[in-house]
Amino acid sequence: MPTYDLYAKDPGASLWQVPATGAARFSWEYDEGRERLLALYQKGKDKQWDSQKRIDWELEVDPCDPLGTPDKSISIYGTPHWARMNDRDKGELRKHFASWQFSQFLHGEQGAMVCAARIVESVPDLDAKLYSATQTMDEARHAEIYARFLHEKIGMLYPVNDNLRSLLGDTLRDSRWDMPYLGMQVLIEGLALAAFGMIRDTTDKPLPKQILAYVMQDEARHVAFGRMALRDYYKQLTDAELREREEFVIEGCYLMRDRLRGVEVLENFGIPKAEAEEYSERSEFLALFRQLLFSRIVPCVKDIGLWGKRLQQAYVDMGVFDMGNSNLDLLMAQDEDLAEQLDAERFAAEEKARVAEVEEAINAGAET
Repeated sequence: MPTYDLYAKDPGASLWQVPATGAARFSWEYDEGRERLLALYQKGKDKQWDSQKRIDWELEVDPCDPLGTPDKSISIYGTPHWARMNDRDKGELRKHFASWQFSQFLHGEQGAMVCAARIVESVPDLDAKLYSATQTMDEARHAEIYARFLHEKIGMLYPVNDNLRSLLGDTLRDSRWDMPYLGMQVLIEGLALAAFGMIRDTTDKPLPKQILAYVMQDEARHVAFGRMALRDYYKQLTDAELREREEFVIEGCYLMRDRLRGVEVLENFGIPKAEAEEYSERSEFLALFRQLLFSRIVPCVKDIGLWGKRLQQAYVDMGVFDMGNSNLDLLMAQDEDLAEQLDAERFAAEEKARVAEVEEAINAGAET
């Protein structure tokens, strides 16, 4: 079925064209490169995987609860609207929220693929071009996975959120070669990683857990790449140039904070936009969620050297300033380990099933 037939709301024109400026840069130095980046490039090559084979697409998904996350994560939980819903209505609402969340992940991954390709084109250093080429493939795989889950397991999509669309546009229209790093690797990917992790760690459904764990394993490398490249480059910038990038981060963080409200879903259920926004602001779960969303962004921004007073004050106003002390390396290591653990558990179960099958065949042969 064509994707357009599955959208819960009209997405508008089928093609979004973002005018791009900036130079394509070639490097004629092929022998030298930063050791850390070249090691990450090697890891990017070694860790490529096939979503058709690594993910168990035969796993069933409950259409009334596709993600298996707590109902209190829905902003109208505990309100009169929730009380008036029967079980069927609640199941439909869960389906819409799952579709909306994974749709934003899908649109963000397509944006990441385009940004990674832009980095290949515009970054001046060959080692960064090489790694970005592996990331472009990673992001293509992620878009493929989320699209398949939405088409085959949920059967519904939502258009790109206005705030995500705005930040993608700002990132891609900027002519400075470091802005796709900053907009995508730090802000969009950082927030997505935290959202992926929240669902991965709270779902009781094996298929979305697999998808999110394996995607996060790739994304851990991407964030490491952005940190390395920008940390090196931002040491060379003037104070004025650093302040310009901090302003971009501030605006982008406010957009990202407001991106995951789910107001579009509630509007589809007859709740006026202003009321839906109020429920989102009053939800204790979503307030905690919004804080955790910055657990990857704030320490990364601080690490790459963007930590001026205005940016710090913005994080104080958002209530996320203390996230700057989060151990980003530990979070990334855990993301990689969880994916490996899932693989080990799955392979052990498959091996056990094969052994049982062989023993059954031997026993059957002995009886004849």
